[in-house]
Amino acid sequence: MVRIDARGMRCPWPAMRLARVLRDGARTVEILADDPQASTELAAAAEAADATIKIILDETYRTYVVTCR
Repeated sequence: MVRIDARGMRCPWPAMRLARVLRDGARTVEILADDPQASTELAAAAEAADATIKIILDETYRTYVVTCR
C-alpha cells in the first residue's frame, strides 16, 4: 500500500499525486488530506483510473483509501 500525506496541500495537488502513483502501478493508496475539495477531486481521479474510493472520517482529517479494480 502506498501512503500519501497531502495535509496542507490544496487541490488539485492531492489528486495529481494520486493519479501519479496509480499510473506507476500502485493497487491500493491511502491518502490523508484536509482540503475541503479533496473528496471531489480524489473521487474523479479514482474514477478515471477505474478504481474505488472509500472515505474514512475522523475529527480533523479525512483518510481516503483508493483501490484499483
